[in-house]
Amino acid sequence: MVATAHPLPLAPSARGRWTVLAVCCLSMFLVGLDTTVVNVGLPAIGRGLGADTRGLEWIVDAYTLVLAALLISSGALADRFGRRRVFQWGLVVFGAASLLCAFAPSAGVLVAARALQGVGGSMLSPVALAIVVNAMPDPKERARAIGVWASVFGLSMAAGPVVGGALLAGLDWRALFWINVPVVAVALLLSAVYVPESRAPRARRLDLPGQVLLTVVLATVVGVLIEGPRIGWTSPAALAGYAGAVVAAAGFVRVETRRPEPLMDLRLFGRPVFSGAVVGAVAVFVALSVTLLLNTLYLQQTRGWAPLAAGAATLPLAVGATLCAPWSGRMVGRTGPRPPLLLAGGFLTAGGLLLVGLTPHTPVPLLLAAYLLIGIGFGFANAPITNTAVNGLPPARAGVAGAITSTARQLGSALGIALAGGLVAGASPTGLAQASRPGWFLVAACGVVLLFVARVSRPKEEAAAGPASARQRSGG
Repeated sequence: MVATAHPLPLAPSARGRWTVLAVCCLSMFLVGLDTTVVNVGLPAIGRGLGADTRGLEWIVDAYTLVLAALLISSGALADRFGRRRVFQWGLVVFGAASLLCAFAPSAGVLVAARALQGVGGSMLSPVALAIVVNAMPDPKERARAIGVWASVFGLSMAAGPVVGGALLAGLDWRALFWINVPVVAVALLLSAVYVPESRAPRARRLDLPGQVLLTVVLATVVGVLIEGPRIGWTSPAALAGYAGAVVAAAGFVRVETRRPEPLMDLRLFGRPVFSGAVVGAVAVFVALSVTLLLNTLYLQQTRGWAPLAAGAATLPLAVGATLCAPWSGRMVGRTGPRPPLLLAGGFLTAGGLLLVGLTPHTPVPLLLAAYLLIGIGFGFANAPITNTAVNGLPPARAGVAGAITSTARQLGSALGIALAGGLVAGASPTGLAQASRPGWFLVAACGVVLLFVARVSRPKEEAAAGPASARQRSGG
């Protein structure tokens, strides 16, 4: 196959670059919101569609599973065929799937539509980040933009319970999906007008075997994490899942190390900076998922709060994430990733430790203070992690860099949900607080992981060099 050169697009003006960021943030808000907004509406969905507990679990899990499995492939396809094109395809698929969700006559149809939403979401998350990275050639401006991008994504995840509770207070559960349609329409229109097309400077061979094997690995791992609490971690089905994941992972490593242009250069994970960023992304989203799930169960089942009130309790978390993420982006541009990572680890650890003594009567101000600390930690973490991972690859692979970190986030979310759900499964409303205490130790442990990640993060001079430095080290 002969490589085809593509001319680099002209850089947009400063106003145009930040307009591009705003359009991409719209898509990221949708992806993050749909990860958490449905949880608060599960009882209403169950009553409306006659779904049992297992059916309700898959209504949530189908989206996360498909999203995590396809992120790498979507990022690679966008680098090859055009990021704006794949981004717009993702918006169309996501919008159509949202309509199917809103009209779903049965739980089975809703699960299938949620899976289709995951397909569309996989074309938005890494591709939006790649578009932002390519629109911001200056490393300091890029760091600030990534801070804004991360704040919007964090806000959407944290705002899901609040938005869901507000919609359910005045409408039925189908409004949880109707809300996506006008946002998709606006994003499609703005992307057609303002977002420039970009792709890798040189077309690469598609690594179809690698993409298939990686999808199998992620789907199997996430599926076992989701189903483990229900089927048993040592059941024959779980053991078969472990074996399948190991075999597929071994096949993926073998394929990738033998291809001249692999989907993922596995040597990157030998770099402490890049692998640390990926581990940090997993840890951050384990902490966030554990916090959101335990908060919802504790406040609704133990304290008897309404869904809207339980969702509103996460507002300090959302405020902390929203205010600190842009600040973190500016810090990365000035001082490198280490200081915001240290702050992120410290605040996450403090927030988790504040709730390890949770009881059915823990004062509400203490709860809100803990959520605020966790939100601040979450806000400080995303920009340095994302910036470090993106700068760990040449610009031509920006889509894959975004996909790797996005996949790490989804794996972290799945792992957090599985662990938190397993901790409180079968607990009575009065015993749920005590059963959830190990979960808050887990949140604190995730903060400690970030402190270790900060130790391997690059210094200011290397961070400022950005992709050029990474390209020189990789010979690309």
